[in-house]
This record gives sequence, C-alpha cells and structure tokens, in this order.
Amino acid sequence: MAVDALDAKILRLLLERPRTSAREYARLLGIARGTLQARLDRLERTGVITGTGPRLSPAALGHPVLAFVHIEVTQGHLDPVADGLAEVPEIIEAFSVTGGGDLLARVAARDAAHLEDVIQRLVRLTGVVRTRTEMVLRERVPYRMVPLVDAVGRAAERRT
Repeated sequence: MAVDALDAKILRLLLERPRTSAREYARLLGIARGTLQARLDRLERTGVITGTGPRLSPAALGHPVLAFVHIEVTQGHLDPVADGLAEVPEIIEAFSVTGGGDLLARVAARDAAHLEDVIQRLVRLTGVVRTRTEMVLRERVPYRMVPLVDAVGRAAERRT
C-alpha cells in the first residue's frame, strides 16, 4: 500500500503523541475528523498500523538480560519449532532468517542463569539442531519508526 504525505504526517503524530484524541490529531493536521478516521481505518485495514498498545520494557518487568538466539532447525521442522517458540514467554519475537540459522529469537531473561534455562528449553524442542546466543551489552538505537515514516513522507512528497 502506498503511504502518501498526509498518511506519513498522521503516522508521525500517532508515534509521537499516542495518547492524543482523534479530534486533536485532526486539528493539528488541519483536516476533518472524518478524513482522519477514514485514513486511520485504511492504514489499519492495509496493515500499516498493526497495533495501538503500549510498548513495554522487559527490564522494568524484571527481565533486564536481552539476547538474540540463532536457531538451526532440521529441514521440514520450521513451523513446528516456530510454534514451540511461541509457547516460551521469554521469547519476545522470532523471525525466519537467512544465514547461519533458520530462526532468530529475541529473548528477555532475569539473569544469565535464567537465559541458559530458556536456551535449554529451546534445545529440547523437536527439530532444533543447535543454537547460538549473542547477549546484548547495551541498546544503541532503540526501536523507532519516526525516521522511517519521515523518509516515506518525504519520498511521497517528491512523487507528487
């Protein structure tokens, strides 16, 4: 779906002011509330907006250790292993990837011993051949979308 310059402005406001009302967004953008709502509905329907909940800190929830676990899987077992990963609450997200492994999981743990326990649970999943773990030392660029939204908005303005 093509995001135009107005969509990008709406998305930026949603990211920067997530608790603002639709009426206030419309006022800030100088558009009718109905126009804003139609845009929001389309952005949700087409999968640009995928959620509206708060972004939580695993560290503040008592899980300050963050690691990325590369998981090599036996051929034909990718889906069952992915289903098994979904059952592990410490796995924040997981992706199919190319390269040295088949899956990459982001794991939050209470401490190094807890991380080892989580990895051992992963190794016991049928179809897991081996894992390789990289512990995070420090977050250097936090999750962000505003720079990407701005770049998309600038590109849309150049097309018009």
